[in-house]
Amino acid sequence: MSINKELDDMLIDSSSPEQSKEDIQKYLEKKQAAYDALEASADPIDRARLQLDVAEALVGSGRADESWEKARSAFDTFIELEQWQDAVESCDVLYQSAQPASIVALAHGVWLSVTYPVDPTLTVNMLSYVIDETPAKADGAAIAAVVAHYVADVRAADDQHKSLTFLTKQLLANAAKEHSGVEDQDGLTAWMERLELLDPDVFLPRLSLVLGAIVPVDDWWFDRDVLREKIPQ
Repeated sequence: MSINKELDDMLIDSSSPEQSKEDIQKYLEKKQAAYDALEASADPIDRARLQLDVAEALVGSGRADESWEKARSAFDTFIELEQWQDAVESCDVLYQSAQPASIVALAHGVWLSVTYPVDPTLTVNMLSYVIDETPAKADGAAIAAVVAHYVADVRAADDQHKSLTFLTKQLLANAAKEHSGVEDQDGLTAWMERLELLDPDVFLPRLSLVLGAIVPVDDWWFDRDVLREKIPQ
């Protein structure tokens, strides 16, 4: 599923793969025309959001290599203007573009989506990508799964808490099964104790280590210390 509800709804209504391709192309042309029509004085956030819409449509139309520069430029704008959720959505598109640095983009999106109080559904999506990218027997998948469940539990609004935590419980159970063959609740609890996955003061710093293994300290696209100072109090 894409990050764009308008595009998602269009694809849901499509009657066939061929129709989906046509719909994506129409969406791309619509967003590109809107972007081209922007005045020089247009709001930079609006400009970047249209740019990201174009980038996502390019991925959907099989032109992912063309999407990277647009999504990366939008990302830089969102970081500069402190639009954290938009920045995470840019990382999602960059990851989906399947380019050489897409895994680096994923790490940036995870860091931002855990650090800042963005839509927890987006955070869970980003962490689920980490699970998919991590070998089943590696602790990284377990750490990503428990952070996803923690974020869903503490950040989800009342109307989404039940459904989102149900999803993250499944992510955690699947991670435990793949990692150690865990099949029941008692086994899950013992597994979490053994891997030190019960205390956020322990497992959140471990997520930083997972991300650090993906992105060397000098290769981050932003200064994390500076961004930490901008966390809402």
